[in-house]
Amino acid sequence: MEYGHLELHIEELLRERGISKNKICKDCDIPRSNMNRYCKNQFQRLDALFICKLCCYLECEIQDLIEYVRE
Repeated sequence: MEYGHLELHIEELLRERGISKNKICKDCDIPRSNMNRYCKNQFQRLDALFICKLCCYLECEIQDLIEYVRE
């Protein structure tokens, strides 16, 4: 049975706000390799602290960042 998947909209939000990946990684102490995986939606689990950092830094709500996609 397929349950669907989650998609993160990090790159879209960064582009809208004119923020580079390097800047957010440095400011939020996020390893660039992790950020790249999340931006490409190549993750198995979400780190709650990572999501909190992004929402705080980008001043967005979780629903702006994460989308559930049904199969």
